Amino acid sequence: MKVDILVPTDLSEITLEQYQRFEKINTEENQDTNFLMHKMVEIFCNLNLRDVAKIRYNYVKSILNDLNGLFATKEELIPTFTLQGVEYGFIPVLDDMSLGEYIDLDENFSSWQTMHKAMAVLYRPVTLKQKDKYQIEEYKGVDAADVMKKMPLDVVMSSMVFFYHLNKELLQTTLNYLSKEIPNKMTMEQRQTLAENGVGIKASMASLKGMLQNMTI
Repeated sequence: MKVDILVPTDLSEITLEQYQRFEKINTEENQDTNFLMHKMVEIFCNLNLRDVAKIRYNYVKSILNDLNGLFATKEELIPTFTLQGVEYGFIPVLDDMSLGEYIDLDENFSSWQTMHKAMAVLYRPVTLKQKDKYQIEEYKGVDAADVMKKMPLDVVMSSMVFFYHLNKELLQTTLNYLSKEIPNKMTMEQRQTLAENGVGIKASMASLKGMLQNMTI
C-alpha cells in the first residue's frame, strides 16, 4: 500500500501541540528507541502509527535527520504571527506586565505541557497596528489558552531563545554589579539578596537551556 508522507521543512509547519505530544512520550521512563522513532514520524508527519511501520528503515532515518535538523535551529524573536485568521503580537513592553501576567508566565514557562499557557501570556491578539508598532489585547488569563496549542513551533522557540539571552544578560549585569561593590559596605541582607537573585537567574537559564537542547532526538 502506498503511503503519502509530508515531512515538515520548517518549524512553522509543526504546531506546539504536536511537540507537546511527542515530548510527553519522550520524557516517560523506559521508552524503547524504536518506539520513539515510530512516534516521531507519526506525530510530526501526521501519519497512522501502523503505516509508519511499513516505511523503509533508511527512509525513516532520513526523515528523522531532517526533523532533528529543524529542531536544532535557533530562531530570532518572532514578534507577530497569524493563527486561525487572528494576528497575535508579543508583549511590546515586558516591564509593563501585571503581577497576574508575571505569575502565569512564571508558573507555565518551565514545562512543555503548560507552554501554551505561557504563550497565551506572551502573545495576544493585536488590536491596533501601524507599520511595525502595535498594541495587544488586555490580558484575560489562561482560561482560553488552548488555542495557542495550534501556534507554530518556530514562534515558541523564538520566545524561548529570547528569554534565554535576556536572562544571560541579566546574570552578567548582576555579576558585574557584585564585582564593583565594596563588600565591606554591603550589609549581610544585601549580599544575601544579590546572591539569591544570581542563583535564581542561573536556575532559569539552566532550565531554558535544557529545554532547548533536549529538542533534538
